[in-house]
Amino acid sequence: MSEIVLDDVWIRQFVPAPTGATPLVCFPHAGGSASYFRPLSQSLKNRARVLAVQYPGRQDRISHPFLTTISEFADAAYTALEPLLKEPVAFFGHSMGAAIAFEVTNRMRERLGTAPSTLFVSGRRAPSRDRESRIHLLDDQGLVEVLRSQSGTDARILEDRDVLRMILPPLRADYTAIETYRYDPARPKLDCPVVALAGVDDETLTAEEAGAWAEHTTGPFTLETFTGGHFYLAEHIDEVAGVVDRELPRR
Repeated sequence: MSEIVLDDVWIRQFVPAPTGATPLVCFPHAGGSASYFRPLSQSLKNRARVLAVQYPGRQDRISHPFLTTISEFADAAYTALEPLLKEPVAFFGHSMGAAIAFEVTNRMRERLGTAPSTLFVSGRRAPSRDRESRIHLLDDQGLVEVLRSQSGTDARILEDRDVLRMILPPLRADYTAIETYRYDPARPKLDCPVVALAGVDDETLTAEEAGAWAEHTTGPFTLETFTGGHFYLAEHIDEVAGVVDRELPRR
């Protein structure tokens, strides 16, 4: 079966995949980019067709207008992915990306009557566990301190004013999107398997908030925890790949 060609503005593929491999679509965190998932792509190269969503306003899309709502992200990602969504596919979202993956999953159910084979939600509390947060209203130095506290950004970047001028505007737009996001409790629950992943030292969510993803599906639910903080994934690529591999459908 020939590989489905996707929108190369929104979707990146870093590593060739075996013929017929299940697509795993990855959604980055706030301020993140598709390249965050390059290591996971490498670790899963013999098992999955790893695709990563590239949000506007960063890297090779730096001239594209920012999005400031999760609905805008989900609508655009759904449109870019639509040719793929009638075949078996899995989603992996980290932090803000988990909320976007959840909303794209809802659009799949509503428009196609289907769902991902598995929804992986990483480093993000369940939509039903809202917290008041105003990071998007901080000044630039405040945003820098948030990045510093999460230990996911090279310290040298945080001292480079030219780089900060490029990365802070899309970061602020992303935080605006995720901090103003509210899920609709009237929507039916998903029916696909959901796997939540979290770092045990992640200060952005508790184990209860991660476990509450179980409330959003009638399908199987698993919570996987790892040592580390919000960006635990960098230290546990192969272990996370093992979790993904275990859940992907066999062909």
